[in-house]
Amino acid sequence: QMPGGRADSAGGRRNQVADLGRAGMSQGIAGLFLEAHPDPDKALCDGPCALRLDRLEAFLVQMKTMDEAVKALPPFENA
Repeated sequence: QMPGGRADSAGGRRNQVADLGRAGMSQGIAGLFLEAHPDPDKALCDGPCALRLDRLEAFLVQMKTMDEAVKALPPFENA
């Protein structure tokens, strides 16, 4: 989300939702917060950063797969 990214509302980069989600999952985060909407271009708020609702399940499957893989790794010691 980009506060003030548009003249009358926040902006966003919907095309980066998956990349940011993957980056977070790769770090072992505990949860995600995201916006989803059936038609983000017509959303009254947060549309520019919202994931299309019809893509939500596929996105969550990817995030869960990454989460499980990362959390299954043993701790890396670099001493």
